[in-house]
Amino acid sequence: MTTALITGSTAGIGAAFARRLAADGHNLVLVARDTKRLREQATELHDRHGIEAEVLTADLSAEEGIKAVEERVGRRRDGVDLLVNNAGFGNKGRYLEVPLADELTMLKVHCEAVLRLTSAATEAMRERGRGGVVNVASVAAFVPRGTYGASKAWVVQFTQGAARDLEGSGVRLMALCPGLVRTEFHERAGMGTDNIPKWMWLDADKLVTAALADLARGKSLSVPDPRYKAMMGVVKVTPRALIGGVTSRTGRKYGPK
Repeated sequence: MTTALITGSTAGIGAAFARRLAADGHNLVLVARDTKRLREQATELHDRHGIEAEVLTADLSAEEGIKAVEERVGRRRDGVDLLVNNAGFGNKGRYLEVPLADELTMLKVHCEAVLRLTSAATEAMRERGRGGVVNVASVAAFVPRGTYGASKAWVVQFTQGAARDLEGSGVRLMALCPGLVRTEFHERAGMGTDNIPKWMWLDADKLVTAALADLARGKSLSVPDPRYKAMMGVVKVTPRALIGGVTSRTGRKYGPK
């Protein structure tokens, strides 16, 4: 039986990955900061699907948290077959309105942790000749708007580059770029959502189904919804200065976690 490790597993997209992978018979390593929620989630998934669910409490904005997860994904015995780097957050406010310390914390979670966990996991996976990594980014990666989008653009470029370097190794890497998903993300960041059209919201469980299908097909980039694929097509042919002006007026809305 294979094992999947999911960061940010207790809510949103991470929880949807946990539900789907448990239903498919995968053992899980659940990673988040809240031990109580992790244990409740592990018990529920074990009781419902009969899988083993290991709990790993870790704060990926802290060195000790990253090290703990690095050690777990890098094991050669009882290793991880699938890594889902999902942990993340958003800051409310425009550039220079957000404290620099908060911006640096975002980069540690979105970039440093993703780099280190992916590297530890794929090194072990390459030795076994199999495995997969899903790095959750965002459609914000394609829009010039603030640190959040910039960090997610890094995730996309890193993941696709690493996927090319590991071609033929049996290890697949994919950047997942969802649009708006109804999760705790916006509430935690203090972002209002009342002005966002209903059609822009995605269902987390359907998103995960599409993402896993794309990973199985060997895609290195997944935008798992026709609406957002169409929007990204428009973005590609629209001058970046114009896109930047629009996003500057509307503020930071895109946050998939």
